[in-house]
Amino acid sequence: MSDLRIIEILNALADGSKSVSEVSELLSLAPQAMAEVTLDLDRIDRCGFPEVVYGENKSAETIVDIFEALRKANQPLLATRVTEEKASVVCGQLSDVSYNTVARTIRSRESNLQLKGVVAVVSAGTSDLPVAEECVETLRWMGVEPLVIHDIGVAGPERLLQNVDRLRTADVVIVVAGMEGALPSVVGGHVDVPVIAVPTSGGYGAARGGMAALLGMLNSCASNVTVVNIDAGFKAAFVAGTFVRQLSRRLKSSPDSE
Repeated sequence: MSDLRIIEILNALADGSKSVSEVSELLSLAPQAMAEVTLDLDRIDRCGFPEVVYGENKSAETIVDIFEALRKANQPLLATRVTEEKASVVCGQLSDVSYNTVARTIRSRESNLQLKGVVAVVSAGTSDLPVAEECVETLRWMGVEPLVIHDIGVAGPERLLQNVDRLRTADVVIVVAGMEGALPSVVGGHVDVPVIAVPTSGGYGAARGGMAALLGMLNSCASNVTVVNIDAGFKAAFVAGTFVRQLSRRLKSSPDSE
């Protein structure tokens, strides 16, 4: 736990806003060892957001144990890549979480994180929805309500042009696309903010499970486009959320915000 966080907790004891038992519990939030994981409850102080559960190879029981520890620490909950079978077990034991079947995520219904800023999540087509929805659920967990625009791929360019004004209201734009991965470059040419490109594994033979889209995005001629890994919706949203968090902090510290 950072020195700054310890001082913050002790000040809460001094001013009476927390009891001795509450302070004792907070000071004991060191990494917790479980059967399969060592949970990092201090990550929110170091990195701004709590630990996230990658649910691909974890049992439902392990996810429940992690969620209960995070909830005890008053940290919002998010698990990615969770099957419906495991989700039914988790949601059956925890009443304050919900499952998105498209995104395959479980998260807290309410987040105690609130950020000011606009993140647009754009998908090229319906085949990209699972990854786009993972972005959406991650942003909501981070306290950002995203601007969502689906199915505006380059095969119908008028659909993008109809939404350019909406995209220009965003502080960050996430673009999710498969096939040849052209959409982020086109979006990047219309906006003056960072564009985070997410290649998806959709596409026919030569798409090679998203490699064609990934390479196309990495070679984008739009200077404001950067790229995350194939199908990495969580990663794109997390990076966008950190941008918004820094923006929120700067706005709060600005004299004009008074």
